[in-house]
Amino acid sequence: MTALHVAQINFVPAPEGLGAAEVFRQWPSLVDVAEAVASSGTRVSVIQATTQPIHVVRGGIGYHFSDIHDTDTVASRGRRFAQLIDQIEADVLHVHGLDFAEDAFAIAQCLPHLPILFQDHANRPPRWWRRPQWRRWYRAAAGVAFTAPELAQPFTAAGLLDPHAQVFAIPESSCRFTRGSRARARAETGLYGDPCILWVGHLSAGKDPMTVLDGVAQAAAVLPGLKLWCVFGDAPLLPAVQRRIDRDPHLSGRVHLLGKVAHQRIEWLMRAADLFVSGSHRESCGYALLEAMACGVTPVVTDIPSFRTLTGDIGHLWPCGDARRLAQALVHAATKRQSPERVRAHFDAMLSFEAVGRQWSDAYTQLLSNHFLRRHSRESGNPFRSDASDENGLRL
Repeated sequence: MTALHVAQINFVPAPEGLGAAEVFRQWPSLVDVAEAVASSGTRVSVIQATTQPIHVVRGGIGYHFSDIHDTDTVASRGRRFAQLIDQIEADVLHVHGLDFAEDAFAIAQCLPHLPILFQDHANRPPRWWRRPQWRRWYRAAAGVAFTAPELAQPFTAAGLLDPHAQVFAIPESSCRFTRGSRARARAETGLYGDPCILWVGHLSAGKDPMTVLDGVAQAAAVLPGLKLWCVFGDAPLLPAVQRRIDRDPHLSGRVHLLGKVAHQRIEWLMRAADLFVSGSHRESCGYALLEAMACGVTPVVTDIPSFRTLTGDIGHLWPCGDARRLAQALVHAATKRQSPERVRAHFDAMLSFEAVGRQWSDAYTQLLSNHFLRRHSRESGNPFRSDASDENGLRL
């Protein structure tokens, strides 16, 4: 039985002048999703738009850097990509990002029998006046994958997705962090607290650090040993955050602003923490949350679809913007602590590369089977017939 072959495509052109190794370093998710799928036994090829053609084999995965510098229209790019997809004989096309419906549609015009699956990467529906055209393009989608099924709602409510398109709930990616000695991590990082709480995220309105500070201040009345350590990149709210900390004796000396740190340092910080806190109002996935759970850290995060799906029964969820409920969640998580082993076991079962790879493999198989059945029914002239078997040409 021939292994199913999926082509994953990234339409965002790689920066000019970058070699394959540098692209892999700057865009780790290009490799991560491919390797997750390959771990399930599915054959994977990756197609990356670029201005210089390169072919690299890494970890058994073929990376095709497809030169599009001389293609001046979406249709001509579609023909270029379709030629490559046909040449490598892919069974399914996995498109990174729902923003590239027109590009995927152009490929579908050349390869009408190829099932196409879109993966959400924090995408939003187009403006209402553009939707008629986008509905036509989205007809190329046999399936769409979101971290949580509720994230599909804006697209389905706008009537953008074909009613026959399958919706899959699959984490956007995974994480390579591992558990380690908490005592050693605290010695290495200098973090401490009872509980020791870690924030990793921008200091911006969408991440809502002000509500988190209010919740921490309230929880400190019950948890006098509490310490909050904040790692952040973009920080438009930094002045407001600093003022809030300085004027509140429950926060001054208790909240430590670490600023931006190297990504490899995040793993040590995660290992040192008891709890991970987030105030995000919207996330397509939540990479920092994945990293925390990979290190065995208990999440205390907002009750949004992606976080609810990722944390399962090991998370402490609280409503966005509700500092009182956050304080309650922090106290509960600190006084009824679950073991890092249990958190990591949940990660291994549901969120590891192997687990995510199995979910993608199952989705591709379903997509290919259903796509074949619908096509067979149309060609046989009987729209209700669905008794075709997988023996009619599928490479499964």
